[in-house]
Amino acid sequence: MTIETKEYHDHMLTLDTVYQASFALKEVARVTDLIRAPRMFPSDEVYLKTENLQTTGSFKVRGAYYRIAKLTPEQKKKGVIACSAGNHAQGVALAASRQGIDAIICIPEGAPISKVEATRSYGAKVELVKGVYDDAYKRALEIMEETGRTMIHPFNSPEVIAGQGTIGLEILQQLPDVGSIVVPVGGGGLISGVAFTVKMLKPEVKVYGVQSQGAPSMVNSLKDRKIEELSSVSTISDGIAVKCPGDLTFDLCQKYVDDMFTVSDDETAVAILDLMEKQKLVSEGAGAVAVAAALSRKVPLKGKTVCLVSGGNIDVTILSRVINRALIKEGRLADITVELVDKPGQLMDVSSIVASSGANVVGVFHDKTGHEKNLTNCTLRLSMETRDFEHIGKIKEKLASAGYQLVSE
Repeated sequence: MTIETKEYHDHMLTLDTVYQASFALKEVARVTDLIRAPRMFPSDEVYLKTENLQTTGSFKVRGAYYRIAKLTPEQKKKGVIACSAGNHAQGVALAASRQGIDAIICIPEGAPISKVEATRSYGAKVELVKGVYDDAYKRALEIMEETGRTMIHPFNSPEVIAGQGTIGLEILQQLPDVGSIVVPVGGGGLISGVAFTVKMLKPEVKVYGVQSQGAPSMVNSLKDRKIEELSSVSTISDGIAVKCPGDLTFDLCQKYVDDMFTVSDDETAVAILDLMEKQKLVSEGAGAVAVAAALSRKVPLKGKTVCLVSGGNIDVTILSRVINRALIKEGRLADITVELVDKPGQLMDVSSIVASSGANVVGVFHDKTGHEKNLTNCTLRLSMETRDFEHIGKIKEKLASAGYQLVSE
């Protein structure tokens, strides 16, 4: 990292800029609720900062609005350009619209229609670009060169980071004796702003970051003490699927973040389900990773812990798959395959054992293709709603004691 970049940090990002951002955001962003989550964490004092209930459904509007507010009159006249398939697009669109500035958002053509239409609804012009995110970003750079528009980067900007830092101010005001704050991390703009602000005001508060195991760009970079780019990313948490952190955010994370962890997609799915079921909160994958880390006890839960739920814009087309995966991981949805003699009454007998055990059969598949050990046998596959893994074990024991042979999956 060059000396020039560090000086840029010191001059551009100060606590005063965060307070200025907080004042500017009064026009557009709401102070989101900080709520305790006793049903999810009965033995720990864990709170949720509900940025999923923010205007546009995520924290992104904070940084985008402040970045655009700080443009010069000449820059505002030429308009802004951004590239995103998700929350940043909507944040920039709303921020520009509220300030009367023309905005173009380049979006990969494969992005969900709901996200494209949401971006348009906030007042921006959308240009769909063939290919993936990198192609859309390349097109955004071309438009920037052709038109003189200002690029609004999703995370690697002092003004964007200051805007996200306003969340840190709010948490300290809402819970003055907070012990630790757990933050989702993609490119690092959110945690940079929160960690910088909190450490400036209360350095004893711990700030932890969480990335997806399928996109650990900041985790790897901090571990090796240099910025590293991933060759690919794969995660349901598309909002934090970032191949490479920014130089500004990397530097700030090195200075102010206490530790960083990763969670699996399965752990994230369980967090999404628990938030919905126990707290009545809809979260996207990226928004749930901090909660996932707390649920799996990957972050220390000492004193009062705040988990930042950064966004709620989950694509409804994958929501059912996420919920099913979470139910399986919690032992609340299970498949059992039984090999039995192919004669009348067998299905009824197996079903009655399952029903008497308190489970609910939601699917049945009867297979007579001849793959069984005994040609006079068949296999019966049952999909069931169950309470937990202990419950599944008891059902298997009852079936075995009744003489049925279970087929291992």
